[in-house]
Amino acid sequence: MPPKGKKKGETEDLGHMRAARFGRVKNTLSMGFVGLPNVGKSSLTNLLSGASHAEAANYPFCTIDPNVVQCVVPDKNFKYLAECYKPPSIVPAVLKVTDIAGLIKGASEGAGLGNAFLSHIAAVDGIFHLVRAFDSDEVIHVDDSVDPIRDLETIQGELCAKDRETLEKVLEREQEKVRKEKGLARSAEPPLSDTVKDAYEKCKKLIESNTPIQTHEDFSMGEVDVIREWGLITTKPQIYVVNLSQKNYIRKGSKWLPKIAEWVKTHGGGQIIPVSCEFEQSLADLKEYPDEQKAFLAECSEKAKAAGNKGPAADVKSVIPRLIRAGRTALCLQSFYTAGPKEVRAWTIMKGTMAPQAAGVIHTDFERGFIKAEVCAFEDFKALHGGQASMAKVKDAGKYRQEGKQYVMQEGDIVVFMHNVTASKKK
Repeated sequence: MPPKGKKKGETEDLGHMRAARFGRVKNTLSMGFVGLPNVGKSSLTNLLSGASHAEAANYPFCTIDPNVVQCVVPDKNFKYLAECYKPPSIVPAVLKVTDIAGLIKGASEGAGLGNAFLSHIAAVDGIFHLVRAFDSDEVIHVDDSVDPIRDLETIQGELCAKDRETLEKVLEREQEKVRKEKGLARSAEPPLSDTVKDAYEKCKKLIESNTPIQTHEDFSMGEVDVIREWGLITTKPQIYVVNLSQKNYIRKGSKWLPKIAEWVKTHGGGQIIPVSCEFEQSLADLKEYPDEQKAFLAECSEKAKAAGNKGPAADVKSVIPRLIRAGRTALCLQSFYTAGPKEVRAWTIMKGTMAPQAAGVIHTDFERGFIKAEVCAFEDFKALHGGQASMAKVKDAGKYRQEGKQYVMQEGDIVVFMHNVTASKKK
């Protein structure tokens, strides 16, 4: 029986909102690549920093330092606005990605980079968990053989081991907090609330089963608030990225993919994205030669068809844009646009952001003196503007709205914020 189709407006639940409840409420969140040495983290980070996907082909990419990059978020709606208004300034949304040095077994106890590595993970807001599923005599595996399931166990085990260590100190910290609040002596043993105790027991059980805390659904809001303060690594959203050989990526098959899917399923679930650094590098090397790049993709698609793939499965293309979008989605980030003759810009906010706080992303005065937001949905603009770089026809059609302080911003809103900040009168 084929799977049931999604209802209109329904999207696949990949656990992103569930994971995001533990995160920081910021608009500048970042993802980090985590994995063993020689699995492709640096190669993929370099490919992300120099990507040449169609939606952002003319926009600059920025390397912050040797292991942190900012990649332009692929966005066809933003590209449409930029082509419509043709302003001198075009500023797309970006996603910051960190290449975290390779982890080895025993990192939680100080092996390799040890605590330095774990502090780098603590500094990011979401994790690209990269595992190697390709053979190569030129790229030595740290454990001398390719076994992504073993590697998943190693990485997950180290992250959970660090969280286990953190949990051992949690109850004492919570008791100290109660002592300070109630002015008790340090020798006192104040009882902890049921919320703290329940949160602790649930986290401990998950960690002992090598399961990320963020995958668990049965946390109350009170427990979430408590856990957020504990700084546990496995509360961060994770996306599993599988690095395949070019051959397996093209034919969309590997003996490891079903085993990886089963492992992820039994460890709380999550999104899995197959990628091939080998394929992506071959494609990137041809970016200065568009005809040759097109011929290379056509050749790959023919190989995919020869392997038995049909329809969209036979269309071989870069997965870099999908990877960037997936990271942004995992962090529960979205964009709104400002568009005019001088500039078209995509602004990043968290899902659920109210209009005044979105205005504050542009300038703090916009939030402080917020009056209203004049809003148009991108799809309405596209359908109604009639080729004009103007909202005139959108207004005529009654699709240009005025929203107040309680308005929750939607993905793709085109906005003008009205504000008024007056200087305080001198006494």
